[in-house]
Amino acid sequence: MKNLRAVYIIWYRDMLRLWHDKIRLVGAIALPLLFLVVFGIGLTSKMGALGPGVNFTQFMFPGIIGMTVLMSSFMSGVSVVWDREFGFLKEVLVAPINRTSVAVGKTLGAATVAMIQGTIVLLFAPLTGVSLSPGTVLMLLPLMFLLAFSMGAFGVLLATRIKTMEAFQAVMPMLTFPMIFLSGVFFPLEGIPSWMSILTKINPATYGIITIRQIALGTTSGTTFGLNLFGHTMSLWNNVGVLATFGVVMILLAMQSFSRQE
Repeated sequence: MKNLRAVYIIWYRDMLRLWHDKIRLVGAIALPLLFLVVFGIGLTSKMGALGPGVNFTQFMFPGIIGMTVLMSSFMSGVSVVWDREFGFLKEVLVAPINRTSVAVGKTLGAATVAMIQGTIVLLFAPLTGVSLSPGTVLMLLPLMFLLAFSMGAFGVLLATRIKTMEAFQAVMPMLTFPMIFLSGVFFPLEGIPSWMSILTKINPATYGIITIRQIALGTTSGTTFGLNLFGHTMSLWNNVGVLATFGVVMILLAMQSFSRQE
């Protein structure tokens, strides 16, 4: 019970920080919308239809939702580095609680913040021509949370090994931007060069982006905007399984890393 309360307090602290930092929320939403407007409106007429009744803006919109969730959850690891530099993390680590609770609380906080931001972007669906029924939204939310939790655990794991804010700010863009561009946010994964195809398949974000897109656009069969792995067309549940496995591995490693913190 004590450890569960510790998870809640750490999670709640991240919620308070988000509530009192409105500029952070606005900035996190403005960048994805900028991508959507510049690339979507600017290139839709040039790209043509990318699927049955799907133009480039509609294709890109689910990817932008995934990108928002990915960036926000992954970058939330910066709070771990921040807390270390200002001494708060040391106080938490010497508290009479299991250190794994800290990793879980931080990851849940990162995932919840990312979910809030992704849900706000989701509200812009009518402007892109994407029609989302209440049932579709209810299916999207747990998928967004799974992506947020997996990437949040990855970010927290890296943050436990990075000692300064400067180093974190240098490393994170080197990881987030390749993951975004190689996950199919801005282009279909069919017909790309073989070397790039390999990179997309080892990119964990790919499986989250594809799943969100298939649900949002109603192509859950896995044949449209899908991914072939070893000659097998990945189904929606295959993609969920890969992403969930990655998330479990990352949170276990993050918990282990926190237990070794000094």
